[in-house]
Amino acid sequence: MGPHPAVAAIRLAVRRVLNDILAEHGRTPGRLSPDERSSSPLVLVACSGGADSMALASALAFEAPRAGLRAGGVTVDHGLQAGSDLRAAEVASRLRELGLDPVESVAVTVGRDGGPEAAARDARYAALDTAAERHRAAAVLLGHTRDDQAETVLLGLARGSGIRSLSGMAAVSGADGRYRRPFLQLDRQTARKACMVQSLPVWDDPHNTDPAYTRSRLRHEGLPALEKALGKGVVEALARTAQLSRDDADALDAWAGKAAAGVRDADGRLECAALHDLPPAVRRRVLRRAAIEAGAPAGSLFARHIEEVDRLITGWRGQGAINLPGRVVARRQGGRLVIRQG
Repeated sequence: MGPHPAVAAIRLAVRRVLNDILAEHGRTPGRLSPDERSSSPLVLVACSGGADSMALASALAFEAPRAGLRAGGVTVDHGLQAGSDLRAAEVASRLRELGLDPVESVAVTVGRDGGPEAAARDARYAALDTAAERHRAAAVLLGHTRDDQAETVLLGLARGSGIRSLSGMAAVSGADGRYRRPFLQLDRQTARKACMVQSLPVWDDPHNTDPAYTRSRLRHEGLPALEKALGKGVVEALARTAQLSRDDADALDAWAGKAAAGVRDADGRLECAALHDLPPAVRRRVLRRAAIEAGAPAGSLFARHIEEVDRLITGWRGQGAINLPGRVVARRQGGRLVIRQG
């Protein structure tokens, strides 16, 4: 008798990702001999102790040895709740019980830039990056599900941040494709069911039900209201929108990358006339890229900022400089667009 359908589904999703990692390293699936183990690529799982990441950790612990990969885990203590250090230690202990090695708990200090959710995310990814580099991990698996993807699309739509925001989370992202999201085609209930049938203890973060957080309100009020008004299938439709939008955004980004070199003069300054001739979607991508290169934080640079800069090209009336996040300033000078800090 095979595993429960929910367990089989999460294992299959992880197996596919591990096979991709093996192919990237010129390896084929197969169990390791003791001598081969130390040289095999390491895959880490980021685990909060919630159902999604515990299901992922369990699947990784099962699939990695069969694929010929080492498997470890990292849990991040954000320090935002009383007893968070003890909870992180408990999660680390559970990961070790699954057979993962190495396992570590990393404490971080959450700042305030961009709001509490963004600040916690930034601190978490910085810690995961550091852990991956320290252990020379080939990849870090994240437990984001199709439901998380739907929420991300809606948040992007609410911000009016354009097609890139609507594309949600990529299955592969980060430096050199470090982050992998095996569960983007699986719903949250599948992960929770997999934990239940395997008797895996899970921790439900109270922040996930706290209405003070935007994503929590969307999860417990916004999406249910949409499903009530539009019927079932909203989550699936939003996830499908994410993939279609990502394909379009990738194509436009590639176009903008090629166009960027052709709109600069011999000194590397952006030429307003050349920018004006580009299609708006391409031009705004060139402007966004230039702002980020000048020091504007990508996560704080919204569509409204780029629209203001764009008006220096398309609606020039002698207006003054545009202030952007990161103390970056954009101004038009003598037919050139200058974007720099200070």
